[in-house]
Amino acid sequence: VQLVESGGGLVPAGGSLRLSCAASRSLSSFNVMAWYRQAPGNKRELVARSPTGGVADVADSVKSRFTISRDNATNTVYLQMNSLKPEDTAVYYCNAESIVAYWGRGTQVTVSS
Repeated sequence: VQLVESGGGLVPAGGSLRLSCAASRSLSSFNVMAWYRQAPGNKRELVARSPTGGVADVADSVKSRFTISRDNATNTVYLQMNSLKPEDTAVYYCNAESIVAYWGRGTQVTVSS
């Protein structure tokens, strides 16, 4: 299984980015699709998750700013990030869970103040 993230970059505070995660097989074959992030010196943390057939949810720290969505036709998961803050700066990873967990290589998001 391959997960390929894209869409990261440098953005000023208050700006927006949309991250994409292209999976090499059907999203419905996974129990959950999710986005995590890891800032330097910090542990990897869950940002948003989308259970297959379930209700998507986001972390409290990004609630009302980030939205996770999925396109089952193209096997792609998105993370729409609005009103970005410098503390959102991190490497963002796509995650897919079935019997095992799969990870992408990550995409860097940098928010300047």
